[in-house]
Amino acid sequence: MSDSPSLDPDDWTAFRAAAHAALDAAIDHIEGRGDAPVWRAPSDASRSAFTATLPLAPTTPEAIAQDIAAHILPHDVGNTHPRFFGWVHGSGTAQGIVPAMYEAAINANLGGRHHAPALVEKQLRDWIVEIFGFPAAASGLVVSGTSVATLIALSAARLRALGPDVRRKGLADAPRLVGYTSAQAHSCLARAFDMLGLGTEALRIIPVDDVFQMNIKALKDAIDADKAAGLRPFFVAGTAGSVNVGAFDDLSALADICAEHGLWFHVDGAFGALTQLVPELRPRVAAIARADSLAFDFHKWLHVTYDAGYILIRNEAEHRGAFAERPDYLAPATRGLAGGNPWPVDYGPELSRGFRALKIWYHLRLFGLERLGEKIADNCAQARYLAARVDAQPALTRLAPVSLNICCFRYDASDAVNDEIVVLLQERGIAAPSTTKIDGQTAIRVNITNHRTTRADLDALLAAVLDIGRERSAKT
Repeated sequence: MSDSPSLDPDDWTAFRAAAHAALDAAIDHIEGRGDAPVWRAPSDASRSAFTATLPLAPTTPEAIAQDIAAHILPHDVGNTHPRFFGWVHGSGTAQGIVPAMYEAAINANLGGRHHAPALVEKQLRDWIVEIFGFPAAASGLVVSGTSVATLIALSAARLRALGPDVRRKGLADAPRLVGYTSAQAHSCLARAFDMLGLGTEALRIIPVDDVFQMNIKALKDAIDADKAAGLRPFFVAGTAGSVNVGAFDDLSALADICAEHGLWFHVDGAFGALTQLVPELRPRVAAIARADSLAFDFHKWLHVTYDAGYILIRNEAEHRGAFAERPDYLAPATRGLAGGNPWPVDYGPELSRGFRALKIWYHLRLFGLERLGEKIADNCAQARYLAARVDAQPALTRLAPVSLNICCFRYDASDAVNDEIVVLLQERGIAAPSTTKIDGQTAIRVNITNHRTTRADLDALLAAVLDIGRERSAKT
């Protein structure tokens, strides 16, 4: 009996032609994306296309390409469009297609072993350490995003607080740990407390002041109260760029408190940490250099294609101690393919890890940090421009200071009208902001982490908000 054929192409010339056609289609999509609606809901035909039966027999590349062109490309989320302003989405780049091709061709598993892709990730770690002023011996790991990065940081903090036995014995007989973050912090912190068995109630939510920073006195009072109650404070998470309004906690004050009480100081810098690349904004994040851990994303404000996050931890031994445990079949070696120790699996939960580091490494080299920092500064200036335009409109009210790249405002009507404005902006393909609540009121939230956005796009957004606001108000 002979072996069946491999899955490689039977006709490499035909495959090359199909691959080139797919590349052209992808580039065409990005090049013309700004001329199409920001968002279009999937059509009935597209929804039906994704109910097809299980594909037991092969499908031609041409047929699959037709389905992608008809049913996927026209109905993406829209974040590659210059008027996508929702949540905190990165916009990607056309050039991001290139490392994605190399990544697929190499098909590297970055869980470990001795190979060049692992060296790329190690060099990336060196660059990140230098950017944020961490010790040269600090450790880091490319992850899917800040949510996973937070889970890893909290695991290391838990290990410091309870010792290595916590990995074996769990929390049943351990002291009750409590941590602290602000009312503006990202929900991934509470989720991490939940997943690690600490419980969401162990994360104290500290109120914010009038500029949406964590209230330092309230934090000190909460720590004192918990100590008096026999609990063990162990962790404080400061925010560098809150999701709602882009606020920064006083990271220096938080670092001082953590030093005084022996607490792990974590910074959620999902997008705001990268203001480190902008000289005039750098003082806001200077205290990141004092943190025990930093979580941030490359796929937001540096426009690397999804997904690409990072966890940076000051103490390599604590980081490795929270995860390292090799079975016999993954035993380290000093020579051969099983060399290259320590492996990335020693620093996180994944053994199977894609070569995410390549697209980040490629992106940083291609554009350079100075150019990427210029685009961050540009978005912040655009947010200030939008705020000034909002303030000049009698029918609009701004609901929060613009401290970075996010402007929250509302049309002077009911919450229902403001909700409808945002939905209609999206459904009509004009723009894609999102909503949030500021002091109990619905806000039209415009986040600008988009290198394609221009002031003309913001003018178009405001004109449409006013038109739809008048239209909907007249109907109520």
